[in-house]
Amino acid sequence: MSEKKQTSSTSTPRPGQPASSPGAPTTSTRKAWVKKTPVEVVLEQITKQEDKVNDLREELKREERELQKLGQAKKVLEAS
Repeated sequence: MSEKKQTSSTSTPRPGQPASSPGAPTTSTRKAWVKKTPVEVVLEQITKQEDKVNDLREELKREERELQKLGQAKKVLEAS
């Protein structure tokens, strides 16, 4: 029978995982995680959705203007 070697997780880092450098600071500059209430989560989702809809409306207006310009060009081309 063959024996399987078990490697410790502290050996070399796996591919795709960054190696921690010995000189790297251990403290993080990230803000502390603050738990949100379900109401806050839903309100945040609503705000994000409103922002997304507003961006899409602006994009639609730009596309409609472009379509109008192309329609005018089409009329000119058909008239000649």
